[in-house]
Amino acid sequence: MLIILSPSKTIDTSTVSTSLYSQPCFINESSKLVSVIKKLNTSELSKLMSVSSKLSQLNYDRFQLWNKSHSLANSKQAILSFKGEVYTGLNASSFSDDVLLYSQEHLIILSGLYGMLRPLDLIQPYRLEISTKLSMPASKDLYTFWQDKITNELNNILNSTNNSTLINLASNEYFKAIDLKNLNANIITPIFKDQKNGSYKIISIYAKKARGLMTQFILTNKIENVDDLKHFDEEGYFYNDLLSNVNQFVFTRG
Repeated sequence: MLIILSPSKTIDTSTVSTSLYSQPCFINESSKLVSVIKKLNTSELSKLMSVSSKLSQLNYDRFQLWNKSHSLANSKQAILSFKGEVYTGLNASSFSDDVLLYSQEHLIILSGLYGMLRPLDLIQPYRLEISTKLSMPASKDLYTFWQDKITNELNNILNSTNNSTLINLASNEYFKAIDLKNLNANIITPIFKDQKNGSYKIISIYAKKARGLMTQFILTNKIENVDDLKHFDEEGYFYNDLLSNVNQFVFTRG
């Protein structure tokens, strides 16, 4: 079973709690992207990323400092770097080394800059959403740049295991980076809905945290059987058989 998550816009650069780490598999491709971005001034970066001048300056500085050599001295493990509602639910800082190592084999974080990351892959501070229309030679945007690379690597990972199930806990924005027609996987998408005004609806801030909670549930319990996902009951959510189908597991509360 392989889980797919999105990254977050916010990066935590504080000290780490483990010496375990690995290197991103697409670091050469990341370096090519950065070499193009480094040529942009703050105004161009602001327009490209649709951010304020303050955030543009922050990320301009980050990209100028970014270098291909990733070590514990200048980088941090991806699973401990990303912040936001998903990663609040994941709470990876509470993971033992045993769970971190299990996560390394069962979790992939998609990324606009790194393509895809294992949890212990080292990353340097950045912001580059996958939907950013950054053009490269032979690629009109980041989706075009990454799609074949990500899809082929996911197939390699799935083919090396005895379980072709992919648990989609990524946002729609990032899941579009995968070429589903050429992905050899049985995709299960958990969906989280809260009761509001008499009906169940996806409320973004709650759904994001729930995706992190589900990821934590799978990793800490080392779940391999799809049906065991239905036992997820964190923070009041329960599996709703009436709203679910074979590829969408719906969890409701309220």
